[in-house]
Amino acid sequence: MTDLRFAGLARNWLARSAGIALLAVLPALADAAALEQFKSFVASTKSARGEFTQRQVSTNGDKARVSNPASGTFIFARPGKFIWTYKQPYEQVLQADGQKLYIYDRDLNQVTVRKLGSALGSSPAAILFGSNDLEKNFTLKEGGAKDGLEWLEATPKAKDTTFDKIGIGMRNGVPEAMELRDSFGQVSLLTFTKFQKNPPMKLSQFRFVAPKGADVFQN
Repeated sequence: MTDLRFAGLARNWLARSAGIALLAVLPALADAAALEQFKSFVASTKSARGEFTQRQVSTNGDKARVSNPASGTFIFARPGKFIWTYKQPYEQVLQADGQKLYIYDRDLNQVTVRKLGSALGSSPAAILFGSNDLEKNFTLKEGGAKDGLEWLEATPKAKDTTFDKIGIGMRNGVPEAMELRDSFGQVSLLTFTKFQKNPPMKLSQFRFVAPKGADVFQN
């Protein structure tokens, strides 16, 4: 499922159409280049939780249109276990247990189930939720400084992915922003707050239980 579009575009997938352990070295990471910060983050972060805000930017000629923000929470445990929850402006959950991906739309009371398989491989979700072997699926390079962040550019090596380029903005050793650019000129902008690295958690919490009365579709 190489067209997995990191959580923020989930509603388009469905019928209506993703600091604790290193405190001692954070001062050094604050001034480090994005690639160095990112590799340290991946190597040291087995799990995390936080909050996100997402906007989409589309262009029509010389005009750029920015959508109203969507927001919610996330929690993940590498590899391939996560719960990405939209709270505003609609309620929706993307949840993976390491083997399957569940997309629950509360308004429709509908669950779509997909095999996780290699879905995370070349998708933006791999940045946060996948294995540590990111350079197998992405070409990584420095993207320079912008908006107070050090940016990394990740280009998928696969030719049939939805996104042409992914930008990751790093500060103090954690990602604070992502820019997801697709082949149609649309950009999804994600910002992360209250990012907590390696919090205590139980893996059982990633087991998905379908809400009562929900329609379940297997893809």
